[in-house]
Amino acid sequence: MKKSLIAVSGILFSLVSCASVRVPVPGEAKVKKNNIYIEYMAIADAYNDLAKYDKAITYYQLAAKNRDLYWTALYKTGRAYAMNKNWAESKKIYQKLLERDADNTVLKMSLAYICAMDGDFEDSEKIYSELWEASKDNQDVLVNYINVLFAREKTEEAASLVAVLKEKFKDNSNIPTFEKKLADSEKE
Repeated sequence: MKKSLIAVSGILFSLVSCASVRVPVPGEAKVKKNNIYIEYMAIADAYNDLAKYDKAITYYQLAAKNRDLYWTALYKTGRAYAMNKNWAESKKIYQKLLERDADNTVLKMSLAYICAMDGDFEDSEKIYSELWEASKDNQDVLVNYINVLFAREKTEEAASLVAVLKEKFKDNSNIPTFEKKLADSEKE
């Protein structure tokens, strides 16, 4: 009987010893790693909300290393670059996003705006023109398209679209500004 107690106490001793040893749970490392990337995204979003875009970009780039967060983090990185007025970097990212989702109107509108802000009015005009042809009821596209035409000194084209704006969107607050620009261009 003493031998069996020793054997039993030996087994108990072994079980107690195992409790103090850290045995990895299958999949636990992956979950921890994913949680880190999710935390990076949360930190980036917090910096973005505080308008600390440089710091947000750093953390979005870290979050983008996670396959599941990559596209969201990339989009948010591009937006943070735009908010930080780094048009060249933002443009690269939006072009990459559009390669993946070529029919995304929001991405196209953002890229057109970014091009205009970067001084690339030719590309901006091309994108706004395509957007306007695809969606004749979007007054934001029309207003931005008209602004780009004025920037490119294409007054006749702008004038025809101002007429469309006045007809379709009578209450648009940009109409007086556009009419003044047209009047000023006639004086020249």
